[in-house]
Amino acid sequence: MSQHFLLSASARTLSLKAVFRMSEKEAHEAFQKIRWHETEGNPVCPRCACAALYTYKTRALWKCKSCNHMFFVTSGTIFASRKMAVRDILAAIAIFVNGVKGYSALQLSRDLDCQYKSAFVLAHKIREAMGSLSPQQVKGEVEIDGCYVGGYVKPANYKENRRDRRLAENQNGKRRVVVIMRERDGKTLPFVFNTEAESVATIEKHVAAGSVIHADEATSWDALHMRYLTKRINHSECYSHDGACTNQAESFFSRLRRAEIGMHHHISGSYLESYAKEMAWREDNRRISNGEQYLLAANAALKHPVSKQWKGYWQRSEGSQAAIFSESNPYIPQVVPSSAVA
Repeated sequence: MSQHFLLSASARTLSLKAVFRMSEKEAHEAFQKIRWHETEGNPVCPRCACAALYTYKTRALWKCKSCNHMFFVTSGTIFASRKMAVRDILAAIAIFVNGVKGYSALQLSRDLDCQYKSAFVLAHKIREAMGSLSPQQVKGEVEIDGCYVGGYVKPANYKENRRDRRLAENQNGKRRVVVIMRERDGKTLPFVFNTEAESVATIEKHVAAGSVIHADEATSWDALHMRYLTKRINHSECYSHDGACTNQAESFFSRLRRAEIGMHHHISGSYLESYAKEMAWREDNRRISNGEQYLLAANAALKHPVSKQWKGYWQRSEGSQAAIFSESNPYIPQVVPSSAVA
């Protein structure tokens, strides 16, 4: 029997020991090489692309000779306005990609010895960078399926007080469905909706014309027959028949479920799409080494612009309010004044 890829030596090309042994200067140089790999690590002004720069002996920053713009190695990226050391950010990326089933903010905060709030935002910045690598369109043999997440309703203690939780009137309205569009041996594209039927318009937008759709017998997918050659599979009878199956879509859902149940325990509906895109990235890159995954994630983060959602997430303007969400808190988010979380 051949060895599984994840058990082979070729899957391990990144050493956390090497990252943690870096000095801050070495980590800064590594960041430079990742961000400006086209110029072999030589910095270029992010504003005017000029390579003529002033350097400073006392601080690790540059000043453009053309436009006088001053910038750091993380300026203009998703890690802009950072307070954490560059080495710790590199270590966070390395730790994050090594988590095959995901990585919780609580665990990351312990590994980096930082506050949970810092690790929470840092992890979501990495997820946002990973999500930016999602394809805009899929084509060929495309598997479509939906997976309902969240909205758990605890059954009543006494049997006579219990209700059928499958009925809409007995649900809490928090349930969401992750709809996946996955190419056979290709890319994965997830979206989040309230129901599967709402996803049809998005599917038509993101699945190329001429593609072959594989779906189950859910009535939500009947409308796809008008635009695509659609092969259906009845899972109550079999999982694959005449080439029609949604096994690769189910493989993605398995990874998402493992992350929800085993790693995060609870995923807020506000962030469900971020987690789904992270799992899509992990599923698409599961057959490359952790060193390559590390470089892909780091390069995506350094190419990504400043995050509108996560920059200053815990530092709101005076008088505004910030909602505190916890990956492991199954209760409704508590809204508190910004002064309480600054």
